[in-house]
Amino acid sequence: MDKSDSKLSKSDSQWKDQLSGEAYEVTRLGSTERPFTGPFLDNKADGTYRCVCCGAELFDSEAKFDSGTGWPSFTEPANLANVELRQDRGHGMVRTEVVCRSCDAHLGHVFDDGPGPGGQRFCINGCALNFADRNG
Repeated sequence: MDKSDSKLSKSDSQWKDQLSGEAYEVTRLGSTERPFTGPFLDNKADGTYRCVCCGAELFDSEAKFDSGTGWPSFTEPANLANVELRQDRGHGMVRTEVVCRSCDAHLGHVFDDGPGPGGQRFCINGCALNFADRNG
């Protein structure tokens, strides 16, 4: 099996030990944090957003923008190979779910109303992310 086919796999109890309660609910069970409550919403620092579960590089601060929705929003992933898009038919609607390709963590959803050249808005739960500041 090559690296692209391997997934980080942990038991439920291991995930619960590693993650905060909210991060576990969001990343492992597909929940959503309440708008305007998560970390990084107003973060303007220069750096990289990584998966809280496995550390995979997901988004760069240069792609972050204020969407006014209550969640960190990005025009594109830092590395498209690290995210997977899946159809989500939950809650009576059809959306596109964003998950971490390395560990299957639910990150959020992508919508076609973003300001960038691709027109996408990656609306991501802040508790699903860690931030690595480029300036220390």
